[in-house]
Amino acid sequence: MNDTTPGLPLLQVHDGRATLTLNRPAHHNRLHVEDLQALGCHFEALANRADVQVLVLTGTGASFCSGFDIGSIDGGAASSNAGPRLFEQTVDALEALPLPTVCRLNGSVYGGATDLALACDFRIGVDDMTLRIPAVRLGLHYYPSGLRRFVSRLGLGAAKRLFLLAETIAAGELLRLGYLDRCVHASRLDDELQSVVDALLAGAPLALRGMKASLNEIARGEFEPDVLGEREARCAASDDLREGKAAFAERRMARFRGR
Repeated sequence: MNDTTPGLPLLQVHDGRATLTLNRPAHHNRLHVEDLQALGCHFEALANRADVQVLVLTGTGASFCSGFDIGSIDGGAASSNAGPRLFEQTVDALEALPLPTVCRLNGSVYGGATDLALACDFRIGVDDMTLRIPAVRLGLHYYPSGLRRFVSRLGLGAAKRLFLLAETIAAGELLRLGYLDRCVHASRLDDELQSVVDALLAGAPLALRGMKASLNEIARGEFEPDVLGEREARCAASDDLREGKAAFAERRMARFRGR
């Protein structure tokens, strides 16, 4: 199913790869409540699709995303249950997706969108992009799960620099901090993306999904050894492992089925 509604995120699925494209280029792909609702519906559907093995998240135009529509934040009592809370829930749903995710940062990223990208497993950016989180300059306290993601993935020092100083950080420094996994010229972005997608598609789905969940739980300090052991045992007894061993012995590409 491909959603082509103007303004809303666009979903395309082809050969095991789903691509979700933010679609408000005139406003740097800022996210409105209806965009978050659409993303949430897409994430829920993708989590249950056996024909999709990788999700790519990207944007149209000059920027990846400028974050949540600031004009929708009124500071009222209901705001914690409206846009800002929905934004947090949407990003958490992205992180919780069982399939591997790659963020194709076609341009700069700001505000809450920095966490949307961080919730993906990998981030590939262009070398002229920048990042800025202006929450402290607006009087906003960033939402809890976003702060947790930055600290657990980048470290406390980097998180304080990004949130408290509100610096504009260039692509090379984002690579050094570990926010970007790869940084390339715009002309090479899609080739670099394809190499990452191909590597993920070559992996056994059970092992990929199981280790993704386990690694994220370990990073949050929320892992249970018994749960990790169950995932390990499931892979050890899987048809995928038998196929992987046969392919290795026969020096051919494995044909995994996710079971």
